Order: sequence, then structure tokens, then C-alpha cells
Amino acid sequence: MAVAVPDPLSAPESAGTRRSEAVHLALAGRIRSGDLAPGARLPTEKDLCAEFGVSRPMVREAVARLKADGLVISRQGAGVFVADTPSRLAFDVPADQDRRGARERLAHIFELRTLVEIGVAELAARRRRPKDLKAMAAALGRMAGAVAAHGDGGRDDDAFHGAVAAATGNPMMRDLVGFLSKQFSESRRLSWAPEQHALGRTQALQDEHRAIYDAIATGDPAAARAASFQHLSATAARLDIALGEDIASDLAAACLRQESGP
Repeated sequence: MAVAVPDPLSAPESAGTRRSEAVHLALAGRIRSGDLAPGARLPTEKDLCAEFGVSRPMVREAVARLKADGLVISRQGAGVFVADTPSRLAFDVPADQDRRGARERLAHIFELRTLVEIGVAELAARRRRPKDLKAMAAALGRMAGAVAAHGDGGRDDDAFHGAVAAATGNPMMRDLVGFLSKQFSESRRLSWAPEQHALGRTQALQDEHRAIYDAIATGDPAAARAASFQHLSATAARLDIALGEDIASDLAAACLRQESGP
């Protein structure tokens, strides 16, 4: 008998998270609609708390997400202001109650992650330095603790991939991954949801990260590329996200050829 797997896109969130997200979406909507024009100052924390009926930490979390989106900037001593070119700076996945639309956008993120991260891993294996390996190993250790405690290893997952990007020695590559970090982080967060722990899937996730680290540490670009592709395709499959057959089959064949050598 088939076992029903919970939909990771409908995983329950805490009330605080939902309320902070509501503030974030409301303010982002005002910015994108022009109600809050470029250069406009955001209302104070006190005013936002009163308007939305939330606490200061929730407002700060919402504003932090707006900053990560590239929609607002802080000016020391003056407050938070709408970025001059928010529509160009923001690369976001719109909120959508349509589950099919949300799943399609997540598939697009995984395709983008795949094209970016396998190349980053390959280059990292060629150029990694001891300090890069130390940063990756530290993130791996923290994720191992999250696996054991059934905790949220999302931030350390981000830190691991950020360390891989830094290991390329290419600041533009590092900055690109940093620019896309919010979207990539959203897709990683799903892999650390409680039901993923309950199904034993976070250990598989950790094993895949370890394989990427080992390939980079040993300086094997082909193995790093293959391990990164295996990680992304397996992660997508665990979330019931199908990579496009064209990209999946072509990349799988290319990684196999690289691993096998001439």
C-alpha cells in the first residue's frame, strides 16, 4: 500500500512566522505597486507594530526580508528607505495561493540552482583553500547536529553552499550566489521541515553534502560536479519536484562522462 507523503509546500508554520510573513508581503506589495515610492521612508517600527498588530521582532524580521529582497536599504541614523530601483534589484518568487503555480516556481528555482551550483562545485574543487574547507566542515558539523536533534539546519545549509561559492576564488561567483541566496534558501528550507526529519530524509541530505565536501577536499572537479548534481536531483525528488527531462538527462550524462574520464 502506497504511503502518503506530506506536501512540503503546505508544511505548518508558527503563528509568529505567518504574521511576520504577512507584514513582509504587505510592505513588498506597496513597494511594487508604487504606494511606497523609491526613496520613500518606511514607517517606524512603532507605527508598523500598531498598524499590523505585531511585535517589534516580527516587524524587524519582515524588514530584514525586504532588505534581502533588495527592496529597501538602511541609512544609519535616518531609518529604512525604499531602494531607488527596487524592481530591478528584486529577484523574488511571488506569493501565490495557487499550489500548481507555487510548485512550478519551485521547479524553476531547482533548475537555476542546478545550473549554478554544479559549476560552482566544480570550480571550488579546482581552487579550494584550507580556509574554505574549514568553513565547509564547520557548516557540515552544525548540520549534523541539526539532523541529530531534528532541528532546522537551513541557515547552515546556506552557509555550506556559501562557503563552496567562496572557494571558487571568484568574487563575482560568490556575489551571484549571495544575490540568489534568498530564493535558494527558500528551496533549502523545505528540506529541513519536520516531516522530512520524520521520514529520515535529512540524513540523506547530510550524506549528499558530505559527498560534495569530500570531492572538493580531494580536488576532484568531476566528482564535485557529479555529487552536486546528485544532491540537487535527489533533493528535488524528495520534495516531489521534477527537473525538466531535458536538463536532467543532459546533466546526468555529462556528469557521468566526467566521472568516468576519457
